[in-house]
Amino acid sequence: MDINSPDPNPAAVGSEPQLRFGKIEELGSRVSAAIAAAKKYLFSEQHEEGYWCGELEADTTLESDYILLHTLLGTGNSQRFEKAAQWILRHQNNDGGWSIYNGGPSNLSASVKAYFGLKLAGYTADHPALHKAREKILELGGVTEVNTFTKIYLCFFGQYDYDAVPAIPPEIVLFPNWFWFNIYEISSWSRAILVPLSICYAKKPFKKIPREMGVEELFVGGMQKSRMHLHWAKKIVSWRNFFLVLDRLTHWLERVHVRPLRSIALKSAEKWMLERFEMSDGLGAIYPSIMNSIIALRCLGYSLDDPQVIRAMDEFEKLGIEEEETFRMQPCVSPVWDTAYAVFALAEAGVPANDPRMVKSADWILQKQVRTVGDWKVKNPKGQPGGWYFEFNNEFYPDVDDSAMVCLALSRVEHPNGRYQRESVQRAIDWIFSMQCKNGGWASFDKDNDRMVFQYVPFADHNAMLDPPTVDITGRIMEMLATYGYTKDHSAVKKALQFVKNEQEPDGSWFGRWGVNYIYGTALVLRGLEAIGMDLHEPCIQQGAEWLRMVQNADGGWGETIGSYDDPTLRGQGDSTPSQTAWAILGLLAAGDTRSDSVARGIAYLMRTQNQDGSWNEQLYTGTGFPRVFYLMYHLYRQYFPLLALTTYAKVMEKTGN
Repeated sequence: MDINSPDPNPAAVGSEPQLRFGKIEELGSRVSAAIAAAKKYLFSEQHEEGYWCGELEADTTLESDYILLHTLLGTGNSQRFEKAAQWILRHQNNDGGWSIYNGGPSNLSASVKAYFGLKLAGYTADHPALHKAREKILELGGVTEVNTFTKIYLCFFGQYDYDAVPAIPPEIVLFPNWFWFNIYEISSWSRAILVPLSICYAKKPFKKIPREMGVEELFVGGMQKSRMHLHWAKKIVSWRNFFLVLDRLTHWLERVHVRPLRSIALKSAEKWMLERFEMSDGLGAIYPSIMNSIIALRCLGYSLDDPQVIRAMDEFEKLGIEEEETFRMQPCVSPVWDTAYAVFALAEAGVPANDPRMVKSADWILQKQVRTVGDWKVKNPKGQPGGWYFEFNNEFYPDVDDSAMVCLALSRVEHPNGRYQRESVQRAIDWIFSMQCKNGGWASFDKDNDRMVFQYVPFADHNAMLDPPTVDITGRIMEMLATYGYTKDHSAVKKALQFVKNEQEPDGSWFGRWGVNYIYGTALVLRGLEAIGMDLHEPCIQQGAEWLRMVQNADGGWGETIGSYDDPTLRGQGDSTPSQTAWAILGLLAAGDTRSDSVARGIAYLMRTQNQDGSWNEQLYTGTGFPRVFYLMYHLYRQYFPLLALTTYAKVMEKTGN
């Protein structure tokens, strides 16, 4: 089968392929045509500088917070507010609330933020959308049941009591690295969010707004009668109650002004924050930490025309996408990740390693390699810089997953400066090895960041306090290491193998931390196991493949609802999507399944749903930020994953002579 065929007749793409193709040659021709069209489309999305960067879509809390921030700063633009409000209204559920992913149930925190954001944008309580939202919010428990970050943002406007929110004292920045709890024992993103928020907590900013803009009506029984403080756990002796005691003690010390280290703590938090502004697209290069850093700077007395505030605001505004009628915000951007995957998929689809477009991408991505020390160094003192980050610039926070994917992509490209390329990859591999956790797996940004007790800290209700090792990242790293000649006999690979075997679910699947969900985790593990030379007849591999076959949908595709993070019995269940179908096909092919109807039906689904221009549509979120709290739609997932699946299928068929 020639997978490098010229662009197909458009009429051949997007037509209805049957499950049973008439001839092998006909199947090969259709797959080749689909691949060629997908390649052409993906190249059309490449930026002039050589990179790819698809939109990264999230829920409406971002637009709500955008309105909130500019109202707090007094920098609001009424036209922009109205456009953001229109985007929020477009995503309101029929029951009046707002979800945190397309098709999901109404989420209380997202709904309260949307309601407040609309009010700040000029909508009144008697507006039909707000009336409906108010009923749903009260049904879900009202304002007192929202998460910590929402409560603190409400405090900024006098809509909640500072004394009732979990304390985030800036003194936590002073805890030494050897201390049982310090900021480096929590995830990198939590660190970047909480340090500036601790400054806000200490300074307690307040912006007076007209009463009609407030959310008093969202308290069940009224604001005065509502219990705003956190509830104690029923089990008296528990970690939650232990941390709640510390929380109440901290609040008491605040009230009596016993804060001997406050000024030192604020200076340390400010210094920590400003240092991480450097070589970065804002603090942590992610929406919530950039927003919090802007508020923190203002709390510290920085003026709106101070260079640091201007710079942070510029990075924040860059995340916005303004159209004629709407305005929306991205949580961050993903150029390194998208470029690595696009290059890998295109190379697998037969684009020559020395193709100028591929070389240009490799040249761009090689320049993004981290050569300075970041936060990861605290728990990995022996490691030397060499990883890659996710965004355009985020020097303090390279991540293992991106680094492995970049190495995979570079293995398929011939850069003119071969020595430079080889040395860069080896630096990355050495760094990745140094980041391996004690249990054999790899996490994203830190090493051994798994002190599970910190999940019970009162302000940890964003469900992402830690960064433990995951099987999806570990599976990708095994695939990458195998590409560079490392085998299952290597000590690090042996540990990784044991880790993924230990993490397999009873039904044969694996959990997906960074993609939705068990389909993602299972596919990446199976690819990793195949790459390092595991016997495909191993029970763990065949159990994983059988699980994938069992959860295939009637239309031939695969899909999994985000609800599987809340209810594991929903694993593998959901409407079919191109990206999740591609993951399942890749997993089955990695497990040696080349003959089953499952794979053929999956390929038929991808070709049936492909558009005339070679692209695919996908309305559902398949990316994960924080399980149970924050999800993502990567707009390029629907392009490069199906291309990779079709290409892998074509190669396997050609190799086996089918």
